[in-house]
Amino acid sequence: MLSRDRRTIAYFSMELMLSDEMPTYSGGLGALAGDTLLAAADLGVPVVAVSLLHRSGYFRQRLDERGGQSEETAEWRPEELLERQPERVTVQIEGRAVAVSALEYLVRGRAGGAVPVYLLDTDLPHNTAWDRTLTHELYGGDARYRLAQEAVLGIGGVRMLRALGFDGIERFHLNEGHSALLALELLAERSAGRERVCLHDVEAVWRQCVFTTHTPVPAGHDRFPREMATEVLGHSKRLAGANDLEITDLGRLPLRGPGDLTIPGLSPGDAPLNMTQLALNLSHYVNGVAKRHGEVASALFGGQAVDAITNGVHWRWMSAPVQRLLDAYLPDWRRDNFSLRGALNIPCDELREAHEENKRALLDEVRRRSGRELPTSAFTVGFARRMTPYKRPHLVFHDLARLRLVASRCGPLQLVFAGKAHPRDEAGKRLIARVIEAKELLRGEVEVVYLEEYDARLARLMTAGVDLWLNTPAPPNEASGTSGMKAALNGVPSLSVLDGWWLEGHIGGMTGWAIGSRSDTVEADLDARHADSIYDRLETEILPLYYREPDRYSDVMRHGLAVNGSFFNAQRMLQQYVLKAYFD
Repeated sequence: MLSRDRRTIAYFSMELMLSDEMPTYSGGLGALAGDTLLAAADLGVPVVAVSLLHRSGYFRQRLDERGGQSEETAEWRPEELLERQPERVTVQIEGRAVAVSALEYLVRGRAGGAVPVYLLDTDLPHNTAWDRTLTHELYGGDARYRLAQEAVLGIGGVRMLRALGFDGIERFHLNEGHSALLALELLAERSAGRERVCLHDVEAVWRQCVFTTHTPVPAGHDRFPREMATEVLGHSKRLAGANDLEITDLGRLPLRGPGDLTIPGLSPGDAPLNMTQLALNLSHYVNGVAKRHGEVASALFGGQAVDAITNGVHWRWMSAPVQRLLDAYLPDWRRDNFSLRGALNIPCDELREAHEENKRALLDEVRRRSGRELPTSAFTVGFARRMTPYKRPHLVFHDLARLRLVASRCGPLQLVFAGKAHPRDEAGKRLIARVIEAKELLRGEVEVVYLEEYDARLARLMTAGVDLWLNTPAPPNEASGTSGMKAALNGVPSLSVLDGWWLEGHIGGMTGWAIGSRSDTVEADLDARHADSIYDRLETEILPLYYREPDRYSDVMRHGLAVNGSFFNAQRMLQQYVLKAYFD
């Protein structure tokens, strides 16, 4: 258990993938956060985490025969898995004192370490009916609901940590901008008893905060109308020496550091509260999640200095057969993930046997879920992401005649798809229907299945059991991407657009293959060019290697595990946060 008087890192995230039984995540952001906490527990880094309980989860996905998505509540029983704490705090929302409690979950590490996680809950008898729902749905409700949620997370989270006795926090790590209001609570703490916040207070908070941004897509950054922000959060204290600028205006100013708060001529106006800009302005260290993403984010944020710590994934994503194989050849690999480079010494036939076991497990699950019997001998491609237009799940179906020709010339080809569209993302829902339509048009020539209710368990099966991982985001919209890293930990190579982490992980024909070129950006003919690149890679390189030279294909698998697995792991990622952000 973490000693509450140690130098501690407080990690705030709107979603966390902690356990298969806890639907407190929607996708990659939550998985990455969970992997970060597992690495901290493994390495003994003193971290405490805060999130919301999400009593109703994200949602359960149901698909009809045409691919129409409907949503069901993801009910679970928090009290059976978590321990409720006796402490209570309150947060002012729309002028009401909303009571907040916390339930504790311990993330346990490899060598006995543990990271305490506190999931905040407003479903308490003395709150109003609406206030009780604020910690129910992940990314649910309207903008007002979301802002109230973010107040509970950021403001309530700091207050709960104080109530629990965590007074020696060294850094507050904001995993995305959802928790940015925690910086305002830290300012309020420092200015308690005074009418105004002084610049010294702002600088002190600035030095305490670390901010990680995860998306270069503008829609991924929360903005709330000024009138709504005032109604929900109330009137804030004013900053001394900054032209009576309200604290909420920190969410829109293009600042570079605390000293710039004295910029003359600024007035509150009607600009929205920008949670990302608020986090940027009150964090001394800001990073993107891949080298390319750091550059893209800096440009997106008007030249703000943005460092890069490339994401990594925890070995929890590695299948049991691959773990057993590594135990035989590299017994210390869990303690030292860098030693995975020694996987180059594993015989190809043994790695292939482990993969075949994983493939059978996946295809058994395909049969159980869909009733489809897919042969283990056929080359199997996997695609599983959040379904939204820039991910382009339809890209491989751009030219069905060409895809049929590739399969007829090179050998049997089958594709396994999975992924949810946000309930309000109608374009994303249409993409699911488009994949289902292609499935019917290709039946008997290229087998396609779409598995509903993509979750952590299915992700483990897919990233381990397919023969190739397909990733097709429109550049430069991929901040990092971690599904391909999970595949690499299982010896599954990627065929991916050169964006995000793949710009760093791709070694042509050695760790996988590239779609298009490094210079590609969104253009009118990009889909057609990238689709042609997919078909060319499959026809001239990947399928011939798989069917005619299985040892050489297994060698690509082995290099992916050794080269990418030894670097794109959560242990390395967390060590970089410790050195560059936490204890700098």
